[in-house]
Amino acid sequence: MKKIIAAILLTVIMAVSCTTAADGTRKVSKTGIGAGVGAAAGAVLGQVIGKDTKGTLIGTAGGAAVGAVIGNIFDRQEKALKDKLKGTGVEVERTGEGEIKLTAPENITFDTNSSTIKPVFQSSLNDVAAVLKEYSDTDIIVSGHTDSTGTDAINNPLSENRAKSVKAYLVGKGVSGSRITSVGYGSTQPIASNSTAAGRAQNRRVEIKIVAKQ
Repeated sequence: MKKIIAAILLTVIMAVSCTTAADGTRKVSKTGIGAGVGAAAGAVLGQVIGKDTKGTLIGTAGGAAVGAVIGNIFDRQEKALKDKLKGTGVEVERTGEGEIKLTAPENITFDTNSSTIKPVFQSSLNDVAAVLKEYSDTDIIVSGHTDSTGTDAINNPLSENRAKSVKAYLVGKGVSGSRITSVGYGSTQPIASNSTAAGRAQNRRVEIKIVAKQ
């Protein structure tokens, strides 16, 4: 039975995870990956429920379909965000099949030691809100981050207040507040060295993660 399950999973994942590029080569598809992962989960569930090959096949097909749908939705959402935010300084990164991360540096978001959103970032957030409302079946995590300059007594509340400001702005633009969690990490999650000015500038940022609902 284990060999049968393994063969089913390998066949489905290979089938759904590859697409043909314009030059005729085969490449991995993001949507296909989601379908493959969904197939794997579905196969396990099908085996548990059905305790036979038929149950495994049914679970695999259902899981693949769900995974493919999620992957396709996030493909389109990623493209919409990249198109709208191109040239704004906000980085759009696909960090998982059902996860997109937006990173906005301090120079376009807030003045030093302030949690008041700059007008230039408001424009970007307007575009983000439009996409979030179009693709409403997601959760959103807004996080604030600082460099290591100063103390936790300053950095922690600053990062929290900045995250709260972004959440409040998105809610004001029609995004449901129940979808959004805001959190401040202070200087605890650097993405660059705090020993240089350039590194500290990278660490002073706001991140918006868009994740598939569980």
